[in-house]
Amino acid sequence: MKHMNAQVEQLLQTNYIPEVAQGIRELEQMLDENEALAAAHDDIVHRYVVTETLSMADALTELKALAEKFDKNEYALDLLLILNSLPTLYQKYKQNHIPDEIFFESMDDIRCKVNECVECKGVVGTFVADWYDRFFKLTCFAYGRFQYEVMTYEGEDFTMSSGKIFKTGDKYINMHIPSRGIPLTDEVRLASYRAAYPHFSSLFEDGIVIFGCSSWLLYPRHREFLPAGMNLLKFMGDFEMVNWKETPDDFHDRWRLYGKHAALPDDQLPCDTTMRRAYAAWLQAGNPTGRGFGIFAFDGKEILK
Repeated sequence: MKHMNAQVEQLLQTNYIPEVAQGIRELEQMLDENEALAAAHDDIVHRYVVTETLSMADALTELKALAEKFDKNEYALDLLLILNSLPTLYQKYKQNHIPDEIFFESMDDIRCKVNECVECKGVVGTFVADWYDRFFKLTCFAYGRFQYEVMTYEGEDFTMSSGKIFKTGDKYINMHIPSRGIPLTDEVRLASYRAAYPHFSSLFEDGIVIFGCSSWLLYPRHREFLPAGMNLLKFMGDFEMVNWKETPDDFHDRWRLYGKHAALPDDQLPCDTTMRRAYAAWLQAGNPTGRGFGIFAFDGKEILK
C-alpha cells in the first residue's frame, strides 16, 4: 500500500524546505515498508478521522505506545496521523462546499509546525499534533495570513471605542498567527480580514464582525523596546486591548522566537534578527515578558475605530 496521498503531494509542491519534504516522503515510505506498523497506524487514522470513534487525545496516547513498540519517533508518527488523515478531511471540505484554496491555505500550517519541530527537536514531525483537532472538526480555517475560529468571550465587560460593550457570552472570531514567514504588512493583514469576513459575518446580527487575538505578540510593552515602524507594532495597532498580563518568571513562547536556542542564557541568545536583538536586550536588562488579548470590529472593508 502506498501511503503518500494526493493532498500531501500537492502541499509538498509549495514552500517546503527540500530536506523537510524528503523527510516526509521517507516517513510515508517507512509505513509502506513496515506492514505491522502500517496496519496499526492506519487503524488509528481510520478511527480518528473516518469513524470519529477515537478522540485526538486517545489517538496520541495510542501513537505514543506505537512509537515505543516499534522504536519509532513519537513526533514522526503524530505527523503521519495528520498527513494520512488529509484525504478524508479534503472530502469533508468538499461536502461542505469549502474551496480548495481554503483547504490548502489552512493545511499550510503543517509546514509551519514541521519546520518548528525540525528547529526545536531535530525531527521531521510535530510536537503539537493535538492543535490540529480544530481543523478536523471544521472549526478553524486559514484566510490568507491568519487562521480563524469562533470562540465565546469569558471576562469582564469591555467598552470599545465605538461604545459597543463586549461582554461575557459574546461570540468573537479568534485569530491565530502561524509562522508562515509572511510579513505582517498593512496589505497582508487587511486582505486576510477581508477574506475571512464573509465566512463569519452571518454570526453577527449587525454584520460587524468582532475579531480577537490572545498572544505574546500583543504584549503592550513591545512599544517600549521594539523599533518604531515594525509590522508587529502595526498589527498591535489593529486591536483595542481588552486585558494583558506580565509573566516575569515564564516566557512560555521563548521557543517561538529563539527555536533550538531558547534554553540559552539571556546573554547568549542569538541576535540575528531585529526581533531577536530587541528581545535579547530587553531580557538581559531584567525586564518581564507578557501577553495580551485584544479585539477589533470589522465591517468587511475596514477596521472600525
